Amino acid sequence: MSKPILDNLLGSRVRVKLLKLLYRQYPTPFVMSDLVKRVQEPAFIARRELNALQDIGLVICKKNPSARPSERERFTLNEDFDFFTELGALMLKASPTEQQRMTKRIAGLGRIKLAIISGIFLSGQDEPSTYESPVDLFLVGDDIDKRKLTAFLKAMEAEVGGEVRFAVMDREQFEYRYKMFDRFVRVLLEGPHDKLINKLEMLSDGQSMGA
Repeated sequence: MSKPILDNLLGSRVRVKLLKLLYRQYPTPFVMSDLVKRVQEPAFIARRELNALQDIGLVICKKNPSARPSERERFTLNEDFDFFTELGALMLKASPTEQQRMTKRIAGLGRIKLAIISGIFLSGQDEPSTYESPVDLFLVGDDIDKRKLTAFLKAMEAEVGGEVRFAVMDREQFEYRYKMFDRFVRVLLEGPHDKLINKLEMLSDGQSMGA
């Protein structure tokens, strides 16, 4: 891949957010207002970054003259673009830096004892296609700030380009359900997942439910 294309692809955080959204929802086309809303960025910046992706041929615009003015242009990915598949795998895979940033933000939500990511956050990695995680984010903790949690989830959805399914329990509730071999907890812990935060002795490395 030539350097100009790489520069255009990786030179902007907003550009990456747009690509994640478009890849996650492909082949669904989006009008500009929907793209702006989903990535939570100013319209003029999103438009500029979208133009850059159009310039290299990765994004195409489908026009419908009979639609309302605001919906005449719809944007989607060009599947004929060189490295289309490879870029998709890259965009949908969470990097170590992204996970570190997520861990820091989660730690600021309250007294977090356990933070597990699965589902959408592991897309493009080694998650079997036949497995469906019950949630994408699972938190165990006390005194979790609901306002901060809501803002965090909205930011994460803008980052990953899709809805983030989540569940929250306090420590007492989780420990009870863990000891009772709760199905939700068992399916989550036995399926593909990453523990971003783990301060629970019962979930020490290598220990399974019932151990």
